[in-house]
Amino acid sequence: MTRAPAAPPAVHPLAEAYDRLTAAFPGLRVALWDTAPPSGDGWVRAAGLAAGGESLESFLAWDDARIVRDYGQRARPDVVAGFALHRYAWPACLLITVPWFLHRRVPRLPVQDVCFQREPGRMAVRIDAFACLPDDPAAALPGARVVPDEEALRAEVRAAVAAHLGPVLDGFRTRMRRGPRALWGLASDEIAEGLWYIGHLLGEEQRAVAALELLLPGATAPYAGGAGFRELTGPRGEALATRDRASCCMFYTLRPEDTCLTCPRTLDEERVRRLTAAG
Repeated sequence: MTRAPAAPPAVHPLAEAYDRLTAAFPGLRVALWDTAPPSGDGWVRAAGLAAGGESLESFLAWDDARIVRDYGQRARPDVVAGFALHRYAWPACLLITVPWFLHRRVPRLPVQDVCFQREPGRMAVRIDAFACLPDDPAAALPGARVVPDEEALRAEVRAAVAAHLGPVLDGFRTRMRRGPRALWGLASDEIAEGLWYIGHLLGEEQRAVAALELLLPGATAPYAGGAGFRELTGPRGEALATRDRASCCMFYTLRPEDTCLTCPRTLDEERVRRLTAAG
């Protein structure tokens, strides 16, 4: 008796978005897991960062050593914590915003379902539920939750990021000299700057900016500040996209003479100079 060939395994409805993310930005690879999360070899679970304790201590120690190596000086403990939080939050937000941007699918990612390996830049996730629109072919799949329209889906993005980052921010809170508003300003920045950068790599920067302006219009609790984009005019009359951060990355404590391109301290003339230097 000839056996029928086994059906190929179903492709996860978020897999293509993560593959496209890695193709555009090879510095971040995302794997999906079902039964057991990866462990050892530098892997840390987001739930461990949220809980504090040994996982968070090890995470901060890595950044402490990295800062000494890169800048030849030791940073304040709150600056170390800020750098470490950024290194996690930036890619973590992409886990949610990229599938939304590319395929209008928004995963829910509790902290126990996300693992991070800083070197070489990998994340592993388990996704049991996601939101999508009524006309999405994935709407009939297990775990799909259909929402009525684009604004409802944007609300899902904001809620999903808040549900994931909120516990992580709580875990870092005692290590940073920042209150809740400043921490949620940092979350706003990670959402905006991460997807803005990936949109640029995908050749869809303008669409990413427009999407982020709708996603973060301001006054969308718990986030502090909106997307913050604005345009500058280059020396040949060209439009140059920039934004103003809602939080401070504290880099100036290591290099007082330098400021980030999106720091409110950076004058527009300097932004234009840097943005057009390559051209």
